[in-house]
Amino acid sequence: MKQAKYSIGQCVYHKLFDYRGVIIDADPDFQGTDEWYENVANSRPPKNEPWYHVLVHDEQYETYVAERNLVEDESLEPVNHPLVGEFFNEFREGVYMTGRHVN
Repeated sequence: MKQAKYSIGQCVYHKLFDYRGVIIDADPDFQGTDEWYENVANSRPPKNEPWYHVLVHDEQYETYVAERNLVEDESLEPVNHPLVGEFFNEFREGVYMTGRHVN
């Protein structure tokens, strides 16, 4: 099993779909259904590598993204999403912080 490259609170950029976001959770491997994978994951990323739950900048939704489709967001800009405040309490130097322990 591969170690996750990104961490909770880190801002990332989706290489295929051209959007920014912030990671709110990480799975060591794909945790969705086979049906979702067949219908949504068109690039067929590996299921046995890390996947991330991402709040999408300037949108109202969360996505589930394979690690290979992400790169670090170098803009250092905050993510505009209505749920950011539910997960994080501070934004510092391009990274979101939380006051509580997150696994």
